[in-house]
Amino acid sequence: MPTELSEDLKMLRQTIHEFAEKEVAPVARKYDEEEAVPYPVLKKAAELGLFGIPFPEEYGGIEMGITGYCILMEELNRFDASVGTIIGASVQLAGMTIFLGGSEEQKRKYLTPIATGEKIGAWCLTEPNAGSDAAHIKTTARQDGDEWVLNGSKMWITNGSFADTLVVFATIDPSLGPRGITAFIVEKDFPGFKVGKVEEKMGLRASHTASLFFEDCRVPAANVIGQPGQGFAISMQTLDIGRAGLGAASLGSAKQAFEYARAYAVERQQFGRPIADFQAIQFKLAEMAVKIYTMEEVVYHCATLVDNRKPATIESSIVKLYCTDSASQVIDEAIQIHGGMGFSRELPLERMYRDARVTRIFEGTNEIQKHVIARELLKQVGYKPKG
Repeated sequence: MPTELSEDLKMLRQTIHEFAEKEVAPVARKYDEEEAVPYPVLKKAAELGLFGIPFPEEYGGIEMGITGYCILMEELNRFDASVGTIIGASVQLAGMTIFLGGSEEQKRKYLTPIATGEKIGAWCLTEPNAGSDAAHIKTTARQDGDEWVLNGSKMWITNGSFADTLVVFATIDPSLGPRGITAFIVEKDFPGFKVGKVEEKMGLRASHTASLFFEDCRVPAANVIGQPGQGFAISMQTLDIGRAGLGAASLGSAKQAFEYARAYAVERQQFGRPIADFQAIQFKLAEMAVKIYTMEEVVYHCATLVDNRKPATIESSIVKLYCTDSASQVIDEAIQIHGGMGFSRELPLERMYRDARVTRIFEGTNEIQKHVIARELLKQVGYKPKG
């Protein structure tokens, strides 16, 4: 545990860990196998105030900052990455976008119910032809009096099939590129909004991911977040903050996988003694521990920067890149230490392995993170790469 955590944050960690161990872990396999959203778990998380951790009290939160949010993601993802993903998409993507760019009226009307867990949010950026190239989305927004009319589609939207409040990015003029992108708040009951296919996925199967369609979907002008053309900047700011949480989620999964592997190494007998006696296993545990130590340091360093309102673009991309890569490696080694049992669905490692794979893809692929890191490093010496 990072030594700089306050007593309040340590108590928060203990509370979330106990909740996750009692309410999340026992049902994680069930919801994964049924590919069902764990609504009872989400309700209990809301009652505990977990959806409001990073937000001010005036909007229904408990004001524990991004550090508190990272603790939430770490502890939930120890036992079920689907629950962590559902809450993360609602809180850190949809909720945080409204908090960062929204008006006071928007925050009270839309952020507060997200922060209390009364309503679930979704964040709608990715499209069939705009994933990593998010600056060139095709969904359009046309102003018509006191309303905007949205047309287009989104895909791979976490919570999209059941969210109450959606933050939707559309362009008011494709020729403007990123400067034309605008963020809108869409309620699920707005005419012209339709839910399409819910994806059948390798992992995160209790976290539903859907295609969405907007067909002359009319949105009040009061639901524009910020000003027209500010959407891309707000989305990038949201992702800079959110990637710390994704790193924390990966950290939680890695820690739990390590604990399973260490315990098994002590218990499992081969050649007349515990496999923990063998150097091959000891080295695996040592390498896993090094990765986890480093993950923890970069996650909470980045969270501290964000909470102190300091720039963290490079740091958040490093966190996302390093932690998602490392978590997959740690879980893979945990499976190797377990041998055949690690490959069995009887243990949670198999599910953790599947769930971890997508973390190198969403919220900006790891290849994009390398691009961001290199771009920012070169910018520091006054060089702007071409292409």
